[in-house]
Amino acid sequence: MIHVTRFDQSHFVVNADLIEFIEALPDTHITLVTGRKILVRETPQEVIDRVLEYRRKAGPLLSRPVLHEALNIHAMAPTMAGDED
Repeated sequence: MIHVTRFDQSHFVVNADLIEFIEALPDTHITLVTGRKILVRETPQEVIDRVLEYRRKAGPLLSRPVLHEALNIHAMAPTMAGDED
């Protein structure tokens, strides 16, 4: 579970294992595997850092998808010229 902040300054907790992807549009939108979308004040990198910290603390308690797939990090990374497959 990670703590995040709504734009009205209220705080809430999100189940980090349900995050499908994170977008900066320019505000940060978290989309859960359920399809629910959450708008938060934190940057995508701050959310990712919190997920990583949560997973470090939680350890291998649960079988989790590969982090890069779960957070769709590869799709968010900027591509460089000549970096095509």
